[in-house]
Amino acid sequence: MELRVTRLREDACLPARAHEGDAGLDLCAADAASIAPGERASVGTGVAVAIPPGHAGLVLPRSGLAARHGITIPNSPGLIDTGYRGELRVLLLNADASEPFEISPGDRIAQLVVTPFAEVEPVEVDALDETARGLAGFGSSGR
Repeated sequence: MELRVTRLREDACLPARAHEGDAGLDLCAADAASIAPGERASVGTGVAVAIPPGHAGLVLPRSGLAARHGITIPNSPGLIDTGYRGELRVLLLNADASEPFEISPGDRIAQLVVTPFAEVEPVEVDALDETARGLAGFGSSGR
C-alpha cells in the first residue's frame, strides 16, 4: 500500500523505516526546538500525508527518546484522519525533572503507524449484553 507524502519544505525528511519490517515510519523534526523540563512543544515535520481510506495514522513516541531523555507524546497516540492534509506536527513533552531537551532539524522525534480501522455506527440500546467482567474497571485484573 502506498502512503502519499508531500514535502512542505525542501529540507523536510520523508517518513522512513529504520529497519526492514518495522511497523513505524520515523518522523523527523523540520524545526529546531528546546523543551524545558515539564514543558511541551509542537514540532513541525515539514510533511503532509494522505492516509488511505479505511485507515488511520497513529503518531507514537520513540522508545529511545522516552528511555534516555523522558521525551514522550502527551496525546499518544496522536490521530491523523484520512481527510487531514495539513502538516504533521508532533506534540512533545519533556517529562525529565531537570534536563532540557534540544531538537535539531532532521532529528527523529516520533513514529507513524498506519492501521486499518472498522467504521462503526453507534446504535443506542436499553442495555448491553452481560459479560463475565461486567462493570469491573481499572485494576480489576489485579496487580
